[in-house]
Amino acid sequence: MNQIQYLIINALAVVIGIVVHESAHALAAYALGDATARRRGRVSLNPLNHIDPFGTVILPLLMILAGGPVFAFAKPVPVYLGNLKHPKRDEVLVALAGPASNIVLSAAFALLLHALSPAAASGVISLAVANLLASLCVTSIVVNLSLAFFNLIPLPPLDGSSVLVLFLKGQALQGYYRLQQYAMPILIIVLYLVPMVLRIDLVGMYFDVTVYPLANLLLDFALA
Repeated sequence: MNQIQYLIINALAVVIGIVVHESAHALAAYALGDATARRRGRVSLNPLNHIDPFGTVILPLLMILAGGPVFAFAKPVPVYLGNLKHPKRDEVLVALAGPASNIVLSAAFALLLHALSPAAASGVISLAVANLLASLCVTSIVVNLSLAFFNLIPLPPLDGSSVLVLFLKGQALQGYYRLQQYAMPILIIVLYLVPMVLRIDLVGMYFDVTVYPLANLLLDFALA
């Protein structure tokens, strides 16, 4: 596989993962009482409704080229907590719907990968097409698990931080919401710049016990 094919496959895997992730947030919010995101077209598999040029395309491509963990983000899904049936509980459910969708999607790609060899052997698809699809499946399994577990880190603005809402009240809760508007640069500093200075790969260590073992299990199943 040449470099251009490698970049296209990785970019496609990231875009698919992010689109499903954001749609899952919007769909969960709609199911729990807030139709804001649905009215704005966010319950959709159209990438144009979700992608942020820098966060969805440029940033992950730079990280792919750098050979490190992939971090990407899309346009925020608008959720009005006052519309939710049980605001505190439902905020957590809406947040966790995104990572959950990526885990389900990684399993779906494992099933597709499992079906490729019989399809190629029977002549349903050519070997060249099967090889390209296999590369997309393997990449998508790792990318989707990376998106899921990265977003489960309990730091704002990542989805895992929503669990804090269950334990915060009053000024502490308001402070948490205020912090979210500054959270992206703080997150990048904590997870990327600090490890570069201290020479400790925090994300890599975390992925070693979450993403990669689960990816290996799915690949073992898919290639059995």
